[in-house]
Amino acid sequence: MEGDEFNRRIIEEFRANEGRVGGDLAGTTVILVHHVGARTGIVRVVPLVSTPLADGRHVIAASNGGSATHPSWYHNLRAHPTVTVEAGARTFVARADELGPSARADRWPQLVAASPALGEFQARTAREIPLLVLTPLPGVPERSRGQPSGLPGA
Repeated sequence: MEGDEFNRRIIEEFRANEGRVGGDLAGTTVILVHHVGARTGIVRVVPLVSTPLADGRHVIAASNGGSATHPSWYHNLRAHPTVTVEAGARTFVARADELGPSARADRWPQLVAASPALGEFQARTAREIPLLVLTPLPGVPERSRGQPSGLPGA
Protein backbone atom coordinates (compact mmCIF):
# COMPACT_ATOMS: atom_id res chain seq x y z
CA MET A 1 0.00 0.00 0.00
CA GLU A 2 1.35 3.44 -0.91
CA GLY A 3 2.41 5.72 1.95
CA ASP A 4 -0.28 8.34 1.27
CA GLU A 5 -3.01 5.69 1.18
CA PHE A 6 -1.68 4.04 4.35
CA ASN A 7 -1.64 7.41 6.14
CA ARG A 8 -5.15 8.25 4.91
CA ARG A 9 -6.49 4.99 6.33
CA ILE A 10 -4.72 5.48 9.67
CA ILE A 11 -6.09 9.04 9.91
CA GLU A 12 -9.63 7.84 9.17
CA GLU A 13 -9.39 5.01 11.71
CA PHE A 14 -7.87 7.35 14.32
CA ARG A 15 -10.68 9.88 13.97
CA ALA A 16 -13.41 7.24 13.93
CA ASN A 17 -12.12 5.64 17.16
CA GLU A 18 -11.05 8.60 19.35
CA GLY A 19 -7.38 8.08 18.61
CA ARG A 20 -7.21 4.30 18.64
CA VAL A 21 -5.94 2.33 15.64
CA GLY A 22 -5.57 -1.36 14.98
CA GLY A 23 -3.35 -3.61 12.91
CA ASP A 24 0.38 -3.31 13.44
CA LEU A 25 -0.20 -0.10 15.43
CA ALA A 26 -2.70 -1.58 17.89
CA GLY A 27 -1.77 -0.62 21.44
CA THR A 28 0.61 2.09 20.21
CA THR A 29 0.06 5.77 20.94
CA VAL A 30 -0.60 7.41 17.60
CA ILE A 31 -1.07 11.15 17.19
CA LEU A 32 -1.98 13.24 14.17
CA VAL A 33 0.34 16.19 13.56
CA HIS A 34 -0.88 19.05 11.38
CA HIS A 35 2.15 20.88 9.99
CA VAL A 36 2.99 23.46 7.34
CA GLY A 37 5.10 22.43 4.34
CA ALA A 38 8.56 24.02 4.41
CA ARG A 39 8.52 24.83 0.70
CA THR A 40 4.84 24.75 -0.21
CA GLY A 41 3.17 26.37 2.79
CA ILE A 42 0.45 23.71 2.49
CA VAL A 43 -0.96 22.29 5.74
CA ARG A 44 -0.48 18.53 5.90
CA VAL A 45 -1.50 15.89 8.43
CA VAL A 46 0.68 12.92 9.28
CA PRO A 47 0.00 10.07 11.74
CA LEU A 48 3.01 9.48 14.00
CA VAL A 49 3.83 7.07 16.80
CA SER A 50 4.33 9.06 19.97
CA THR A 51 5.58 8.58 23.49
CA PRO A 52 3.40 10.69 25.78
CA LEU A 53 5.12 12.22 28.81
CA ALA A 54 3.49 12.78 32.20
CA ASP A 55 3.57 16.56 31.73
CA GLY A 56 1.44 16.50 28.55
CA ARG A 57 4.30 16.63 26.04
CA HIS A 58 4.85 14.01 23.34
CA VAL A 59 8.15 12.65 22.00
CA ILE A 60 8.29 11.65 18.33
CA ALA A 61 11.11 10.04 16.35
CA ALA A 62 11.93 11.02 12.76
CA SER A 63 12.82 7.42 11.92
CA ASN A 64 11.35 7.20 8.41
CA GLY A 65 11.44 3.42 8.85
CA GLY A 66 15.24 3.44 8.97
CA SER A 67 15.57 5.20 5.61
CA ALA A 68 18.77 7.07 4.78
CA THR A 69 16.83 10.35 4.73
CA HIS A 70 14.72 12.21 7.25
CA PRO A 71 10.96 12.14 6.65
CA SER A 72 9.44 15.19 4.95
CA TRP A 73 7.51 16.14 8.07
CA TYR A 74 10.80 16.52 9.99
CA HIS A 75 11.95 19.28 7.61
CA ASN A 76 8.53 20.90 7.85
CA LEU A 77 8.62 20.95 11.66
CA ARG A 78 12.13 22.41 11.63
CA ALA A 79 10.95 25.21 9.29
CA HIS A 80 7.56 25.76 10.99
CA PRO A 81 7.69 24.40 14.56
CA THR A 82 4.16 25.43 15.54
CA VAL A 83 1.87 22.46 14.92
CA THR A 84 -1.58 21.25 15.83
CA VAL A 85 -1.74 17.83 17.48
CA GLU A 86 -4.68 15.43 17.69
CA ALA A 87 -4.05 13.07 20.60
CA GLY A 88 -7.00 10.82 21.34
CA ALA A 89 -9.99 13.14 21.74
CA ARG A 90 -7.75 16.18 22.49
CA THR A 91 -6.59 18.71 19.92
CA PHE A 92 -3.98 21.28 20.91
CA VAL A 93 -1.38 23.62 19.48
CA ALA A 94 2.23 22.72 20.28
CA ARG A 95 5.79 23.70 19.53
CA ALA A 96 8.14 21.06 18.07
CA ASP A 97 11.71 21.19 19.38
CA GLU A 98 14.47 18.77 18.49
CA LEU A 99 16.27 17.23 21.45
CA GLY A 100 19.94 18.11 21.70
CA PRO A 101 22.61 15.39 21.91
CA SER A 102 22.55 15.01 25.70
CA ALA A 103 18.75 14.98 26.04
CA ARG A 104 18.49 12.58 23.09
CA ALA A 105 21.07 10.23 24.65
CA ASP A 106 19.05 10.23 27.89
CA ARG A 107 15.70 9.59 26.16
CA TRP A 108 16.76 7.13 23.41
CA PRO A 109 17.13 3.97 25.57
CA GLN A 110 13.66 4.50 27.06
CA LEU A 111 12.11 4.82 23.62
CA VAL A 112 13.87 1.74 22.25
CA ALA A 113 12.86 -0.28 25.32
CA ALA A 114 9.23 0.70 24.71
CA SER A 115 9.45 0.23 20.92
CA PRO A 116 12.24 -2.15 19.81
CA ALA A 117 11.43 -1.40 16.15
CA LEU A 118 12.94 2.04 16.71
CA GLY A 119 16.29 0.43 17.51
CA GLU A 120 15.95 -1.69 14.37
CA PHE A 121 15.30 1.45 12.31
CA GLN A 122 18.43 3.08 13.74
CA ALA A 123 20.47 -0.01 12.85
CA ARG A 124 19.34 0.29 9.21
CA THR A 125 20.70 3.80 8.69
CA ALA A 126 23.93 5.72 9.21
CA ARG A 127 22.04 8.89 10.14
CA GLU A 128 21.14 9.57 13.75
CA ILE A 129 17.35 9.45 14.08
CA PRO A 130 16.22 12.81 15.47
CA LEU A 131 13.88 13.00 18.43
CA LEU A 132 11.49 15.90 18.81
CA VAL A 133 9.34 16.99 21.73
CA LEU A 134 5.90 18.46 21.10
CA THR A 135 5.13 20.88 23.92
CA PRO A 136 1.58 22.24 24.23
CA LEU A 137 1.62 26.03 24.05
CA PRO A 138 0.41 27.73 27.24
CA GLY A 139 -2.54 30.06 26.88
CA VAL A 140 -3.75 28.42 23.66
CA PRO A 141 -7.04 26.67 24.39
CA GLU A 142 -7.61 23.11 23.29
CA ARG A 143 -10.17 22.61 20.56
CA SER A 144 -12.64 19.92 19.81
CA ARG A 145 -12.43 18.01 16.58
CA GLY A 146 -13.79 19.79 13.54
CA GLN A 147 -12.59 23.24 14.56
CA PRO A 148 -9.90 24.95 12.46
CA SER A 149 -6.32 23.96 13.26
CA GLY A 150 -5.07 27.50 13.76
CA LEU A 151 -2.28 26.94 11.24
CA PRO A 152 -1.84 29.23 8.23
CA GLY A 153 -3.55 27.84 5.16
CA ALA A 154 -5.83 25.57 7.17
